[in-house]
Amino acid sequence: MSNPDQIQRILFDNLDIRGVVVGIEETYQDILALHEYPMAIRQALGEMLAAVSLLSTTLKFEGRLLLQAQGSGRVRALMAEINQNRECRAIARYEGEVDDSANIIDLIGDAGHLVITVEPESGQRYQGIVPLEKDTLSDCLTDYFLQSEQLPTQIHLAADDQRAAGFLLQVMPAVGTKENDWEHISHIGATLKSEELLELDNETLLYRLFHEENCRLFDPDPVVFKCDCSRERSANALQFMTQEELSEMIAEQGVIEVGCQFCNAHYRFDETDIKAMFSDSAHVPKSDQVH
Repeated sequence: MSNPDQIQRILFDNLDIRGVVVGIEETYQDILALHEYPMAIRQALGEMLAAVSLLSTTLKFEGRLLLQAQGSGRVRALMAEINQNRECRAIARYEGEVDDSANIIDLIGDAGHLVITVEPESGQRYQGIVPLEKDTLSDCLTDYFLQSEQLPTQIHLAADDQRAAGFLLQVMPAVGTKENDWEHISHIGATLKSEELLELDNETLLYRLFHEENCRLFDPDPVVFKCDCSRERSANALQFMTQEELSEMIAEQGVIEVGCQFCNAHYRFDETDIKAMFSDSAHVPKSDQVH
């Protein structure tokens, strides 16, 4: 397959075109192991993970990039996110039975759309919305770049129950497009098959497509699964409620348990923790030790 668990950029010498290839295998399995998703949802999440990994290479920022698919189908939402360290996670929310042959567009249903969110560590949050009006996630994202960024782009995404992969070609921004070059390179890229993307290593893939071009692969960046949930972040979320409301919950339940839907981690808070949250120091112990 495309080299597993890494992102690798492609440079075309003398052309104002760039490429990226990503392969996700162990990272993909780590995410899927946390939930018993139907096959169609597993593959849809694989495409989402490959897509958000590709999209992250088009931005220069420190923070998080989120890709969400939402609609009125059996699958209410699919979400994948990645940060500047190439740490990613993903989740799906669905109801009822899901057809194993359904693609991501079928799963999301009518009036579906993509939400692309950039959350920088400092600076303004950005959000773009893309209608799911094409037959595939790849085509919808291609339209997004053409309409919103005015950048001719070609995206390929593929996933099975073991691995996911993605491939991107794009005219470089602020350089000046060379239409003949793009027509030639994108025509070659369009011959790429999903099986090749999943099964060929990056060197072989690049040679098969562009052996007549002067191009090379950059050093790869690793992609890993990592959830950034924490006891501190869970405590911050609880503070949207009042101390009195939280104390009443503890009186009824004994403790308050906050679970992370991404990684299934659970954080427990007792009355001592609640008092600490609302004290002047506002320090909540990092462990779940019972007081």
